[in-house]
Amino acid sequence: MRFWEIWRRILSRPPLPDRSGLAVAYWQSHDEELLTASLGRIARRLPFLVAAALRLAWQASARDTVLALAGNVLAGGFTVYGLLATSDVLGSLFAGGPTPERVRAALPSLALVAVATGLRGALLAAAGWAQARLKPQVERLAETRLFELTTRVDLAAFDDEDFHNAMRRARDSGVPDSATVVEMTIAALTGAVGVLSATAALGLLHPLLMPLLLVTAAPAGWAAIRAARLGYQAFHRLSAARRRKFMLSDLMAERLPAAEVRAFGLRDFLLGEYAKVADLEQDVQLDVARRRTAVKAGGDLLTGVATLAVYGALAAMLAGGVIPLAIAGTAVLAIRAGQSSLAALVQTLNRLYEAGLYFGDYLAFRDLAATRAPAPPGAAPQGLARLEADRVTFAYPGAGRPALREVSVTVRRGEVVALVGENGSGKTTLAKLLAGLYRPQSGAVRWDGHDVTDLDLRKLVSVIAQDHTRWPLTVRENILMGRPEDPDRLAAAVAAAGAAEVVAALPGGYDALLDRRFRGGHDLSGGQWQRIAVARGFYREAELVIFDEPTSALDARAEHALFERIRRHADGRAIVLITHRLASVRYADRIYVLREGRVVEQGTHAELMARAGLYAELYDLQAAAYRHDPPPPDAAGGRASGAERGEGVVVP
Repeated sequence: MRFWEIWRRILSRPPLPDRSGLAVAYWQSHDEELLTASLGRIARRLPFLVAAALRLAWQASARDTVLALAGNVLAGGFTVYGLLATSDVLGSLFAGGPTPERVRAALPSLALVAVATGLRGALLAAAGWAQARLKPQVERLAETRLFELTTRVDLAAFDDEDFHNAMRRARDSGVPDSATVVEMTIAALTGAVGVLSATAALGLLHPLLMPLLLVTAAPAGWAAIRAARLGYQAFHRLSAARRRKFMLSDLMAERLPAAEVRAFGLRDFLLGEYAKVADLEQDVQLDVARRRTAVKAGGDLLTGVATLAVYGALAAMLAGGVIPLAIAGTAVLAIRAGQSSLAALVQTLNRLYEAGLYFGDYLAFRDLAATRAPAPPGAAPQGLARLEADRVTFAYPGAGRPALREVSVTVRRGEVVALVGENGSGKTTLAKLLAGLYRPQSGAVRWDGHDVTDLDLRKLVSVIAQDHTRWPLTVRENILMGRPEDPDRLAAAVAAAGAAEVVAALPGGYDALLDRRFRGGHDLSGGQWQRIAVARGFYREAELVIFDEPTSALDARAEHALFERIRRHADGRAIVLITHRLASVRYADRIYVLREGRVVEQGTHAELMARAGLYAELYDLQAAAYRHDPPPPDAAGGRASGAERGEGVVVP
């Protein structure tokens, strides 16, 4: 009684609480349903997962799928035949008469057993070969389909925490387990065919023998399902914590943050944060190990009791003369074979259900991503005369207030339009709306009168982002970005970006690999990377070019030269420039000043300085750094603008 009481307490003990301080588990309703699923609900769900896995396998390779399935089914048929032939062998051996005659009588049936065993082995080998071929094909197909969706969904989806978490689970666990589900589905079929074969053989030997084998299934099945659910619960409880752990490991082991880790003395802090998450992960894993061990012990005990009952019933049938000795001997072999297949089936179903839960995340993410994928773009427009945002409003997922509110701007061909304002005013968000990367919740962005959501702008827009990607590719590939190479245009783009000296200084020139993680790779300074990014934008020769803080890492001389080139680049195209260096926007054709997601001022530099508003205030604050006498504070404690003081402003 004490064992049962201890076992009951172990299983009923609640799981350890999440002490990470992170927002973790249960982002989606289907997760909660899976975590609390009953045995009946699980039994109803497995066919759906198996069907989805087989569809994926069929699409990956119909031939290998057919070979794997047919080989296992046919092998099961030979198993039944071999058991029945074994019964004939035992019947001949247990018959009356001299031993040599009994052996000779058993030889034909023994030969059939050998043939059946050989054919069964050949079929299982062929099925195993097909199954081994299926795994990499299925995983590649699943991963390809995932990336087809992640590269197609609208950009705002990546600002949605729920979407991001679902994508990480699908990518990190769902994709690998898609192949596991296919593998386990075929393995489960093999085990099921083995169990059914043994059951069918028992039924053909005597109908009363059939239920005996099935008695052992219930306790093992319960233990397998319970263990799988415990593992899935642990996975979800640790999902966000593991992301934090990986993030911390990158901060402590990667080159980029290494200098700041040492400069700010972050070693002890990072190790402490890592220890918090690692302690949580370890506690959860130990808790799951304890609970799984209790489940396995209980399942093994119940399986042992069921097996004892089966052999007791078999002995009673033999003693009562219900079955002869040959049938009893064959039944023992069939039950042992069936139990072996059943044990394999239970283990496979355990893995199938557990992998199926993660595969379910993959399927759920595919459905979610399909809802976030925009409609296929229409035709590409011919050139650009006028681009306008008409009263657009945009809010990021989960944000408390819109990033942009009823903003209207206009950009014409041949113009340089500057977007300025303090941090968080919405400049970059507005630029992404103009580029068609975001869709406004209200209002519209129109390209020559056509809504940009109905157009294909991929080849007509070039964006040099403030947080541009440092692609681990060669210099040439970093600039071409998949476009055909035009040597003259490449040289012109590199020269215009001021990157010619950068390329010339690299061993290998354009073929130098820009990533030190690879042998022979090189790294660049922030300013050098920025020149490569600008060259990327110049090379595209797009109708609309957006420069988002293109000089933040450049020195004064390089910055001045780049802005001169940007003005020349505006000939025949539209330029949108975002910068905090207000001296660089003095010659822009039009300047829009944003504050808290609204356009509060617009005009030329001279018009805005005469207005003495926010632009003039910001401009004077920067200009004051170059004066010998800083402007006096105004009544509010700020600085009076040059326009208010009647002064001209000269900024180098």
